[in-house]
Amino acid sequence: MKTLRAKFALLLVVSIVAVVALITLAVIYVFTTPKEIEVDLLAKQFITMERLAKQSPNTGDLARAPAAGALDGDQTELLRAATERLGTRIDLLVTHRADDFRFRAVSLPVGPDRWIIVDIDPPSDPELLVWLALMSLGVGSVAVKAANRMSRPLALLESAVESVNADGTLPVLAEQGPAEVRATAAAINALSARLKQAIESRMRLVAAAGHDLRTPLTRMRLRAEFVSGDEERALWLRDIDELQRIAHSAIQLVHEETTKTPAETLRLDELVGNIVEELREQDYAIEMAETFPVSVRASHLTLSRALRNLFINAATHGVRGRVIVTCGETARITISDEGPGIAPEIADEVFEPFFRADRARSQNIPGAGLGLTISREIIRKAGGDITLANRPGGGLVQTVELPAVAAAMG
Repeated sequence: MKTLRAKFALLLVVSIVAVVALITLAVIYVFTTPKEIEVDLLAKQFITMERLAKQSPNTGDLARAPAAGALDGDQTELLRAATERLGTRIDLLVTHRADDFRFRAVSLPVGPDRWIIVDIDPPSDPELLVWLALMSLGVGSVAVKAANRMSRPLALLESAVESVNADGTLPVLAEQGPAEVRATAAAINALSARLKQAIESRMRLVAAAGHDLRTPLTRMRLRAEFVSGDEERALWLRDIDELQRIAHSAIQLVHEETTKTPAETLRLDELVGNIVEELREQDYAIEMAETFPVSVRASHLTLSRALRNLFINAATHGVRGRVIVTCGETARITISDEGPGIAPEIADEVFEPFFRADRARSQNIPGAGLGLTISREIIRKAGGDITLANRPGGGLVQTVELPAVAAAMG
């Protein structure tokens, strides 16, 4: 009942059934014979039947005793009074049938040991309930179909939102079906196209800026070589190196967001082990603590780049890194370190471009502040995600989760 389609259907069913029920009750109230008239009509029939029976007292249809069952005193007195009011008092008896208490029988005396037995039908409430049940069933079927049609554009919106790609664009929707659905699909496709154009324009701007920075930075490096004083020259060259890293990282970020590399089935545990071994050979303080065999679908080149960034962060900013690969519902890489962690108030900002948790302590560590941004972009393109959390005993835990797949049989 949480979906809009179900709420539409319920609203239609309740509304229509309520209206029809009110109309039915109104018609019953208006056209139902008043109680007094109904009793008088019955009394007239009983008087006529009693007169006809007395004219043929020896007919075989007459009973020798009144109907068996519990006496209904109120109905008996009501009908006797009605016959008396019409001029012919009949000492009739109204009894409930022994086999079904809902049914009643009227016994009319027409002579010594001669009785006419007349059965009276039970109240018609069950018939009304059956009518309402059948009406509700029919109305419900129509309402479900109508609600499905009414909510189809909204269902299309929900489906489109759920299928947003990692780069923020939407798949092209088929513009077919009812007019409302076609209009909704066309609007979503137009929105997706505009978003894609805006993203590509932004990426081209960033790439162009990063590329154009290379030439003036090269000239600045040449001029810095002629600066007098070794200390001053070193400061100039360090700032120029940092600018070059920023320009290179910006171009790399654009490349990751705009380039689609083919995915392949990879043994994640082997890939992680190879990267850790390479970094250890480069004197990074990182180790492989535990591993389990698990496969994923991703680009070997880009996923390696993303994991290398994360491992280097743990080995530099976190002093020492420890990597674990586990497999459950997803393939999980847990990277823990022994660093200072991240302040809770800036936890949501760490994936922002050029962000540094502590600029003063990180100024001697190479990097442009785009490593986490690029890594998350790559991991999300592979259908996974990355989260950061502080360890209870100190340090930071980076958790990467990717969809696990069955390893390809060779």
